[in-house]
Amino acid sequence: MTAAAATAAALFFVLWWMLQGEESPWVPAGLAASVVMLVAAFARLLVARKVSRQHRVRDHVDWQSQSDSGHRSYDDVMRSRSLHAASLRALQRQSVEADAKESPDGHRRVYELCSEYLAGAENALQTQTIQLDGRVALRAGVERVRDLQKHHLLTWARDSARALTHEAQQRSRLFEKVETANRALECIDSALKVYPNEEQLDVSARAVREFIVSSRVAHWVELAERAAFKGYYQRAIDCYRDALYYLTRERPDLAGEAAAERITREIDLLRVRLDSGNVMQPNPDNQNKKGRRRP
Repeated sequence: MTAAAATAAALFFVLWWMLQGEESPWVPAGLAASVVMLVAAFARLLVARKVSRQHRVRDHVDWQSQSDSGHRSYDDVMRSRSLHAASLRALQRQSVEADAKESPDGHRRVYELCSEYLAGAENALQTQTIQLDGRVALRAGVERVRDLQKHHLLTWARDSARALTHEAQQRSRLFEKVETANRALECIDSALKVYPNEEQLDVSARAVREFIVSSRVAHWVELAERAAFKGYYQRAIDCYRDALYYLTRERPDLAGEAAAERITREIDLLRVRLDSGNVMQPNPDNQNKKGRRRP
């Protein structure tokens, strides 16, 4: 840029001297000098972009090769400003890719990488070998990675719980529904251990528990309705009591209280029928046939 400025100044004075016979000779001379400066500034911008791109590629290649080979740990990376900047850019890129793919496993992987980064940064900050500007950059990176860590852990817990709950809804047997839903609760509980005051996790956990309760209640209500249809009123009462037990064990909301009232009314109706003696007993012949075992 210094050479371009000198060239523009020389061109300005030469043209001004050559055009002294013309009216306002400084106008074309100034335009010519301005063109020279604009061309120089544009060329400088192109060169700066190319050099910056080469530095980014070199840092990424160095970081990727060292990370893949396992020859350098996060503790060593944090002591080098260039490697630290490359690792931070790589981590941010993986974060963007995980958000784009919307895969729970990808979010879990980025969370683990963030944990490794933070552990290495904390160890590096405890040493006295890092200069002041390096410490400032390292602390800024720590704050940024902590936000990424929280984001990806919460996203992993939410997406995993949602996927497992959807899978549980497709199950036909009760124990399969409950088992799959409990896996969703385990994902949420693991995130709650890290962020115990996160309201989003509490809401997800309540939704999964409500699904488990509703599945158990629906199962026992269906058995009770079948037994009542066949005339086995005592068995139906017992099934309704099991449904009422699961429904009232948790703190019921308005919908749960309404369902409990309906089940209580059904139990009262079945008791009336049972007391009136209108009870269908199982056929002894059928019971004997069911109790026989094939040789």
